[in-house]
Amino acid sequence: MTGPGEVATGEVATGDDVLAWSCPVPARHDRVVMGHGGGGVLSGELVEQIILPAFGPAGAGGAPLTDAALLTLPAAAGRLAFSTDTFVVRPLEFPGGTIGDLAVHGTVNDLAMVGAQPLALSAGLVLEEGLALELLARLAHAMGRAAHAAGVPLATGDTKVVERGHGDGLYVNTAGIGVVAEGVDIGPHRAQPGDVVVLSGPVGRHGIAVLSCREGLEFGTDVRSDTAPLHRLVSAMLSAGGAGVHTLRDPTRGGLAAALGELVAAGPVGVEVEEAAVPVDDAVRAACGFLGLDPWEIANEGCLVGFVHPEVADAVVAAMRERPEGAVATVVGRVTADHPGLVVARTPLGAGRLVDRPLGEQLPRIC
Repeated sequence: MTGPGEVATGEVATGDDVLAWSCPVPARHDRVVMGHGGGGVLSGELVEQIILPAFGPAGAGGAPLTDAALLTLPAAAGRLAFSTDTFVVRPLEFPGGTIGDLAVHGTVNDLAMVGAQPLALSAGLVLEEGLALELLARLAHAMGRAAHAAGVPLATGDTKVVERGHGDGLYVNTAGIGVVAEGVDIGPHRAQPGDVVVLSGPVGRHGIAVLSCREGLEFGTDVRSDTAPLHRLVSAMLSAGGAGVHTLRDPTRGGLAAALGELVAAGPVGVEVEEAAVPVDDAVRAACGFLGLDPWEIANEGCLVGFVHPEVADAVVAAMRERPEGAVATVVGRVTADHPGLVVARTPLGAGRLVDRPLGEQLPRIC
């Protein structure tokens, strides 16, 4: 059952002027209080005066609030994809993004990695007592803008308030439903020897951006998170490569090393990656060198790695480079029948080193 802190609508508002979205702050308080989670007047004010206006065109748009969203499936809908994720990043705002747009992008990308186009998202906000309402409004605006830009409505949601000291400001849970077209079959089970390994962009930017902000570190240049939605990039890949797009993964926690390790763990294949072919921004490389970190193990939130059939690899990479999210897409390696279950990096000197899956996170609380 939903209550005054919950929102559900299947309608999407119109209007692209996000700067004109209103977000009046209730006059009663300037910070979250326990009463905002009590289901009464304060709960209603929180939703109606901050959350819904901030979501703008991606939110309710004035439609009556109900206990559940009603979704209309596209006429040619195939299978449904369903994903959920919880975001606890610290700090809540970082160079290049916030917990709000990160939550939207993370769930959209999880859907995209199985070839789904997003249909609707849910948003559950766990607010800590004492969180400034002005900050909450900024984060909700970021979430609404990200959903609107991705073309997916925030169709339903909920708010809860926890006592001071128990929530670290704000936690966000998002779930998403997407549609997978007929004929699309993407997953580790389709990896096969001879596949080409493609990477859409530089690695390590998100984790280093969060770390630099959290710890007050400066590396001589601004490192910004790469957080971005990837469903349109995947759509371009499928248009160019069709069934030749075999496997996709977004290298979030654990970075590229973890993503490749997960992809080969379940199948009788291995991967060889040319170390020099993996793009790493100079600032990220310098930061990792200074801190003793491996950029292959640093989280990303706006790039993907994929295995594609060699006959369509050139067309897929060319299509990726037509999208801003894949402007520097490149081939970084190949799938092999040798050393199944293992990832090997080939150094510029021709030697090979084993790329282990990270035991834990180098940088906690990055998403």
